[in-house]
Parts: sequence; structure tokens; C-alpha cells
Amino acid sequence: MEEIMSENLDLSHLSPHAQITAMLPAHERIKRVRAERWIGYSAANEALVSLEELITWPERVRMQNMLLIGPTNNGKSMIIEKFRRGHLPYISEDGSKEVIPILVMQMPSDPSVARFYTMLLYAMNAPVTGRRKVQDLEILALRLMKETKVRMLVIDELHNVLAGSAPIRNEFLNLLRFLGNTLRIPIIGVGTEDAYRAIRSDDQLENRFKPFILPRWKDDDELMSLLASFRISIPLRRLSDLHSREIARYILARTEGTIGEIAALLTYAAIVAIETGEEAINNKILAMTDYDSPTERRRKFEREII
Repeated sequence: MEEIMSENLDLSHLSPHAQITAMLPAHERIKRVRAERWIGYSAANEALVSLEELITWPERVRMQNMLLIGPTNNGKSMIIEKFRRGHLPYISEDGSKEVIPILVMQMPSDPSVARFYTMLLYAMNAPVTGRRKVQDLEILALRLMKETKVRMLVIDELHNVLAGSAPIRNEFLNLLRFLGNTLRIPIIGVGTEDAYRAIRSDDQLENRFKPFILPRWKDDDELMSLLASFRISIPLRRLSDLHSREIARYILARTEGTIGEIAALLTYAAIVAIETGEEAINNKILAMTDYDSPTERRRKFEREII
């Protein structure tokens, strides 16, 4: 019954792909709504362009690096994943080895040089067994990176370097400089403002790492453009009120201005809109949506542990 009725709907407010999804049954649409999706916006597209420029630079003694900086849950990892998917690993022409154009690793939460190299090897699907000396891990990591022709190293959660003591932080800054000089590939650091503070403490590294900042969203035309992208991509059968400045300000205030929280609120709201048959995100649906902002979640947690 639902599928037959949907054939007569005007879905012109949706993108072509979302129009197809909007014809699906409710349970299938909810599944699609919950799935991760790429929402393009100007800052993200500019970051992707900058990353493409860096990966095409010819080898030089001092490669230009980049710091992708922004608040937690503001789209940094999504940008890196989008870029990585454009440069996926492949098998060499002679079939002898895997080529990894972009190596993405995560900075260990409890930093040490040994753990760093272990995480780097793990990212190359070369997990380390047993205890090894740091110099052995280093030699193995560098050899495998050259064998797999890594053209860019991305270090996510770079701000974790500040979890270590001052000597450990200095050791890591020296390590970044060493990797850049040895591999002669661009290094991309991804993290919060603390990552920039760590890099800024070393004059040589500060000159090599160009910051690219993803600030919190504000009440401006960029926010309206972002919400328009959500509006055409969420498979709801009626036009949502995401073009309204009033609703935009409400969403901005409730989510505290990060794209991850905006996406979460709109995802929950879209599910409510489908389940209730409202089929659009509006004031009524937003009021019904069970969503807590980061601050509200912290307060609830603090109340529960007292």
C-alpha cells in the first residue's frame, strides 16, 4: 500500500538518489537514514582540494604538511575518509605487492614512540607480535612504507601527543620531523586546537604544517547551504522546513554548532518524521526528537555519578 501511494508523490525537493530511496518502505528508509553519508560544503571541499594538491607535489627535502584542525565531531575524520576513498590501496601491476597511496593511522591515546610505530604498522595490516625494540619497529615501518609506496601519511587524533609528558612531547615532535625528512612525503595531522598548540611549540614544524581550520558553524549563509544539502539528501516525502532561518537557529543552538551533532539531530528527526507519517522535519518533529546536546549529555552523566 505504501509503495503504491508513493508513486504519486512529488519528490522534486530531493536529489535524484534520494528520490529513489524515498520510494522504499519505511523500515528500509530508516536504515538508509541511519547510514553514514557524505554532505559536501565549501570548507570540506576546500580541504579536499588542498589534500589533492599536497599528494601531487613532487618529492623535496622539506615537504609541505597540513594540520586539519577543528572541534570534536566537526567533520575532520569524514573529510579524511572521503579523500582516502579516492586513493584506495591497490595491487601493483606485477601483482607482487600492495600499494597504499594514503596511510591513515591514529595517534595512540597513551603516546610512546613504540606504540606510535606499532599503530602505524597496524594501519598497514602488519601487526607486531611479541616485544620489539623501538629501532626495530622504526626500521620495519619505514621499509614497509617505502615498499608500499605510501605517498601521504595521515595522523588522526594528533592532539593525543599532549597526553604525554614534556619529554615525550618533544620526542614526538622530533619524530614527526624525522619522518618528514626521511620519507619526503606530506604528513597530515588531524585533531583539535591542542594539536596546533603542540606543533606551534616547535618553530621548524610550525613552518612545515599549514593549518586548515574547520570552525564551529555560525548563523550565516554557509549554515543555510549546509541544511539545504541535508534537505535534499534525507529521503522524506514532504519538503522539510530546513530553509527556515528560525529552524536553522534552533538547530544551531541545540547542536552547539558542529556538523556531527547537526547530522545526529537531523537523523533522529528524520526517523521520527518517517515513523509518525509526518514525512518532513519541522518545528513539531524537532520538538518530538529525543536528542541531547553534548552539554546536556555531560550534565546527565554528572548527575548520575554524584
